[in-house]
Amino acid sequence: MSKSVHLEEIPYFHDSCELFARIRDLPRAAFLDSCFPHASSGRYDILAAQPWSTDVPRLAAGAGEQASRLFFSELARFQKEHYHGIQPVSSDIPFCGGLLGYLGYDVGKGLHSIHGPGPLNTFPAVQLCAYDWCVVQDHLLQRATLVLQPRVGAAEIRDLKARLHQPADERTTGFELTSRFTSNVSKAQYREAFDRIQHYIQAGDCYQVNLTRCFAAGYTGDPWPAYRALRELAAAPFSAYLSLEQDATLMCLSPERFMSLHGHRVETSPIKGTRPRDSDPQLDELARQHLRASQKDRAENLMIVDLLRNDLGRSCMPGSIHVDRLFEVQSFPTVHHLVSTISGELNADRNAWDLLRDSFPGGSITGAPKRRAMEIIAELEPHERDVYCGSVVYVSADGRMDSNIAIRSLLCAEGEVRCWGGGGIVADSDWEQEYQESYDKVGKFLTALEQSLHI
Repeated sequence: MSKSVHLEEIPYFHDSCELFARIRDLPRAAFLDSCFPHASSGRYDILAAQPWSTDVPRLAAGAGEQASRLFFSELARFQKEHYHGIQPVSSDIPFCGGLLGYLGYDVGKGLHSIHGPGPLNTFPAVQLCAYDWCVVQDHLLQRATLVLQPRVGAAEIRDLKARLHQPADERTTGFELTSRFTSNVSKAQYREAFDRIQHYIQAGDCYQVNLTRCFAAGYTGDPWPAYRALRELAAAPFSAYLSLEQDATLMCLSPERFMSLHGHRVETSPIKGTRPRDSDPQLDELARQHLRASQKDRAENLMIVDLLRNDLGRSCMPGSIHVDRLFEVQSFPTVHHLVSTISGELNADRNAWDLLRDSFPGGSITGAPKRRAMEIIAELEPHERDVYCGSVVYVSADGRMDSNIAIRSLLCAEGEVRCWGGGGIVADSDWEQEYQESYDKVGKFLTALEQSLHI
């Protein structure tokens, strides 16, 4: 039996932050943010809170391949059991309730049986919640819609509508760092890891390895004003602000889509190739041209395109996979990126969770071949990636799905804010340039937050 989802139009906000502020004090508030108007390409923002269930299947720390694969089957079972019969309400409503949260990088380690030398990660590998209402802001149509699953009660609807029509109390405890950011990897340690990767490449073990480092600082206060400041500085179309367990917060300013599913159409848009923006228009255009013409960056990008074509081949119909755009230069507030887009048609016997399982984690943040690159990462990186290089994801009750690569991410937990940066190492990489690039990708974030430094 089909179940109807109720749609109710509410006042539209040019800036969705003003609307999210009205619900963000509710449990497990989530904001999937296209960063409109700062990112002109953005269309949809999704705002949700008060999940009807946080008892969604979870993955234990250190889970192996069998348990990790079973986890995705359990998510599909949960989705089918609780949202069976929900029909697509509109092509302009990407999310009508369903599962939303993140899959951390550790999920991929489990799927590929990767075990690092260090202790098991204590931060949850997965945090997903089941939401039965949300607000969708459509910036193309300039329309805001309150989306309600059948189970939402009349009293909850009245309270929710009152909140959405009432300006929020924007007073916060502020956000301040209590120390400067420090890297967990010294320059000498980075070069040692880089040289080790070059050894593996020359030996034929791999073609590319994504090497990252982590920057950490102490903080106090409310991360929300920090997110709003970073959003203005580095707006990106796959951003997110998630309230997590144990008062943790994820701030993600990602420019990269991982996998999307609309009907049977699958799309992925890997990024490989980066240049920092310049305030001088002529130098900035020169950086764009150098990136477009760079044979090294094109080679890196093509490796990942081939890897993702192979990943899609596990879930898509034979002959349906196409490279729609190759080596497109896209410009963001702080960097230029080289982006390609691959699409395919999902097999009729597959669903969104199968697609995620068989493609996770994204090849652009591992290297190629994926499993060997991940083994080398586990050997050489002294830190856990936590949410970083995982994915912020939603799977709507009607089966529609979208997800990002959780790069440009800051995790606030237990009085510490952690931020990661990295890049792909190939045979002709220069270690000093790669070391600098790992900072350039997030350096403006770190500098902006250090302006609030209080010691």
